[in-house]
Amino acid sequence: MRGIPLSAHGATEMCAAPAVMAAPFLLGFGVAATVATVLVGVALLGLALQTEEGGRAVPLAAHAGFDYALALAALLSGVGIGLITGEWYATVFLAGVGAAQVALTASTRFSSPRSA
Repeated sequence: MRGIPLSAHGATEMCAAPAVMAAPFLLGFGVAATVATVLVGVALLGLALQTEEGGRAVPLAAHAGFDYALALAALLSGVGIGLITGEWYATVFLAGVGAAQVALTASTRFSSPRSA
């Protein structure tokens, strides 16, 4: 059941992106984890900006695929950072970001509102 409208999806991503980008500085991540987390946040912000009807460069049908790809990238980068650097708290954070993105995407109605 997809109950979240696309506008709320975009607003959630828009609010989450700066928080994701600020987290490594507040939580004291290492360099690799900081770079990965900021890149995930930038990609999330870019996707959030693509939900508006007038300025959409990414087709609506592809948006969900990009959301799932971003979630997978967050998870894989987190696991890679944990294995390489031993920063398991960064792994948990990035895996949580990925899981939250999957949950948001899975519950979003990807359809444009019909104009009257």
